[in-house]
Amino acid sequence: MLVRSIPSSCLIVGVLVFGGLLGGCATNYPQRESQRQAAYQAATGAPVRSFRFFGSLYSWEPLGNQQLAVYTRPNQAWLLDVPGCNELPFATAIGLTSNMHEVMAGFDHILTGRGNVPCTITQIRPIDVSKLKAAREAQRKIEEKPRSPTDKP
Repeated sequence: MLVRSIPSSCLIVGVLVFGGLLGGCATNYPQRESQRQAAYQAATGAPVRSFRFFGSLYSWEPLGNQQLAVYTRPNQAWLLDVPGCNELPFATAIGLTSNMHEVMAGFDHILTGRGNVPCTITQIRPIDVSKLKAAREAQRKIEEKPRSPTDKP
């Protein structure tokens, strides 16, 4: 039976390279999160008192532990301020309280799971979904320039 051992120097280099790759991913996350938050902020309108809600969400996206974007339809969304909602970034499902099919700021809550404290909605702002999509598309565009013959691949 032939057993090969890997020199310890190779293991150290491998761990350092892998750690560097993971570290690169981790440092980009806060930047991406702040870009998402800025895009949502730019696409929101003036605060409103409430919005109509008929029991099911089309989609939702946590924006840290302070805000949540909820989509009631594909082209209708709301930015909810929920200060100190610490479980929100880790929630796999959420619930939304309402009264007579209406969600009201200062009265209704986000539910993040069993045993967690409900998070009070302190402010509601409509999101211009088309404006948000345009901002996302603009972020995806890259600047192209042709290579000069002296550039090495």
